[in-house]
Amino acid sequence: MNSPDTLASKAMLHTMKPHAVVIGSGFGGLATAIRLGAKGYRVTVLEKLEQAGGRARVHRQDGFTFDAGPTIITAKFLLEELWALCGRRLEDDVDLRLMEPFYRIRFDDGEQFDYCGDADHNRAEIARFSPEDVEGYDRFMEASARNYRVGFEQLVDRPFSSLLDMIKVMPDMLRLRADRSVHALVSRYIKDPRIRQVLSFHPLLIGGNPYSASAVYTLISHLEREGGVYSAMGGTGRIVAGMVKLLQHQGNTLRLNAPVKEICVRDRRAHGVVLEDGSYIDADIVVSNADVAWTYRHLTTGTSRRHWSDRRLDRARYSNGLFVWYFGTRRRYEDVPHHAILLGPRYAGLLNDIFRHKRLAEDFSLYLHRPTATDPSLAPEGCDCFYVLAPVPNLQADVDWQQQAEPFRRAVQEYLENSVLPGLGSELATSRVTTPLDFQGDLNAFRGAGFGMEPVLWQSAWFRPHNRSEDIRGLFFVGAGTHPGAGVPGVIASAKVVETLVPHASALA
Repeated sequence: MNSPDTLASKAMLHTMKPHAVVIGSGFGGLATAIRLGAKGYRVTVLEKLEQAGGRARVHRQDGFTFDAGPTIITAKFLLEELWALCGRRLEDDVDLRLMEPFYRIRFDDGEQFDYCGDADHNRAEIARFSPEDVEGYDRFMEASARNYRVGFEQLVDRPFSSLLDMIKVMPDMLRLRADRSVHALVSRYIKDPRIRQVLSFHPLLIGGNPYSASAVYTLISHLEREGGVYSAMGGTGRIVAGMVKLLQHQGNTLRLNAPVKEICVRDRRAHGVVLEDGSYIDADIVVSNADVAWTYRHLTTGTSRRHWSDRRLDRARYSNGLFVWYFGTRRRYEDVPHHAILLGPRYAGLLNDIFRHKRLAEDFSLYLHRPTATDPSLAPEGCDCFYVLAPVPNLQADVDWQQQAEPFRRAVQEYLENSVLPGLGSELATSRVTTPLDFQGDLNAFRGAGFGMEPVLWQSAWFRPHNRSEDIRGLFFVGAGTHPGAGVPGVIASAKVVETLVPHASALA
C-alpha cells in the first residue's frame, strides 16, 4: 500500500511531465489522450458538452438509451491496442457482440438482402437476384482485399506531412485506380443495379458519395469480412466510458462543460488555450479533436494561416449532413434486425441531390438501428429502441431545419409505418430529433457536415488537412477532418498518426 508521502511524490512527478491539451473527447480525442499518456505526457481533455463522446455521446430519455452517433464497430483490434497500452484487455470493460447479418438491405419494392461476413451466404443471396454476378462478387472481393492491403494496412496510420509522403504511395494508388469511384469499381464486376447498391453503399458510413468517393474505400468490404461488424452491449457509449476509464487510470484528466474559446499562439507556436470562462491552460502541445475547419476559423483568431486560409476552407467540399430521429416504442418489432438499410426508389438521383445539388429531396434512403435486437436493456421491458438516420444536404443547402425538421420526421415515420414498422405512430413512447443545425451548434461541425471534408481523392491523405498543422507548430489534429478520415476506425487510427508525430515526453521534459 502506498504511503501518503509516496502518493504525494507520484502526484508531483506527474505534474512535472510535459502537458498535452486535447480539445474534444470524441473517439479520436480520447484515443490520442490515451496514447499520449502512454508516451509520458500529462494530458487534459477539454470537452464542450456535459458528457464525453462528441458524436458518440449518449441520449437517455424516458427510460430509453440512444447512442447519438456511431453504432457500427469494425477493426476491433484498434480498440484492443488502446487497452493493451494500459495493461488491460478490451473485454475487461466492453462486451462486443458480432452482428449476423451485418446489415439487412431492403429495396424499395420490399425485396431484402442479408449482407453477412460469410462469403457463401452472400453468394447465395446474390444468386437469388442475379446468378451471373456471383463470379463478379468474388472478383470484387479480391479487389477489395487489394485496396485493404494498401489503403488500410500501409496508409491508414502513416503520416502524410510532406508531398514526398504522397509521391511514395502514388504508384500503388495508380495501380489500384484510386481515381475511379467506389460505384465505378463495383460496376466493373457487378451488372445488377441492386447488387451494385449493396456493394457500394459503404462510403455513406463515412460521409462519402459512392459515385465520387475513391475506389480505395472499397477496402471496407474486406475489413468487415475479415474483422467482423460488432455492437457494444449497453451501447457504443460503453466504449466511450471505457476509454475515459483508461485515461483516468493513467492519472490524466477529463474536464466536462469546458468549451475552448481560443488556441493561444505565440511566434506561430501553440502554447495553451483559453476557455470560454476566461481561464488559461498552459500546454506544451495542443491536439484538436474538434472539426478542422472550425478549429482554424474560430479557435486560431488573428493567426496568419498560409495553407488553410478561410478562403481555402470555404472552397473545400464537405460531407453530407445527417437527420437522425431517435424513438422508442411500447412494443417490440422482432422482425427488424439490429442494422437495416432501407433503400428508397432512387440511388444516383438522391445522392446527386444530397452531395451535388444541395437540396432536400422528397424521397430518402435510411439507416435503421434497433439495438434492442441484441440488448433489450436499452429500453423498458417489452419496448424497442430505435434510431433512424437519413443522409441529407449539409447547411450549404437552402433548408430551414427549424421549420422542416418536423415535416421531414413525419415523412420518415410514414415511410417506416408503410414498410417495416406497422402501427408505429400509435406505438411511439419517446422521440427526439437531430438535424445539421444541431451538428453545427452542439458539435461545432462546419456547415453542419456530419463527417468533415468529403472523402474524395483530392481531399485524402496529403491533400487533407494534416495531422500536424502546416501553419502552427505544436498544434495537431485528430478525428474525422484529418487523415485518414471519418468512421470509427479512421478516427482511432488518426490517434496513432498523431502519436508518431508528437515527440516523446522525455524530449520536452
